[in-house]
Amino acid sequence: VQLQASGGGLVHPGGSLRLSCVASESIFNFNIMGWYRQAPGKQRELVAFIRRDGSTNYADSLKGRFTISRDNAENTVYLQMSGLKPEDTAVYTCNAVRNMVYWGQGTQVTVSS
Repeated sequence: VQLQASGGGLVHPGGSLRLSCVASESIFNFNIMGWYRQAPGKQRELVAFIRRDGSTNYADSLKGRFTISRDNAENTVYLQMSGLKPEDTAVYTCNAVRNMVYWGQGTQVTVSS
C-alpha cells in the first residue's frame, strides 16, 4: 500500500490549505483513513479521520477549522484547513487502517507571517 500526501506549503496566518492523500488502491479497502501531525519537539497527534461509512472524527481543538473528506473515484482523502495559525505548523501525515496501519510520507505545513 502506498499513500502519497501532498499540498503542504507556507501560508500566512488565517490562510487555508488543502492536503491530499492518494492511496494506491481503493480507499474502501480500509476501515479508516486519517491525518496526523507532528510539530517540532512534540508528539504526533491525531488531526482527523474518516471511516469507511463516511463518518468522521476530529481532534477537539481543530473542530470547525479542519474538514476531512474523500473522493472515492480518485482514491483520495483530503484535509481542508482554514483559519490556519502558527501552532498548526507541523508535518502532516496520512494513514490507512485495515488489519494493520499503513503510513504515507509527510507533507510540511508552515504557518508564518
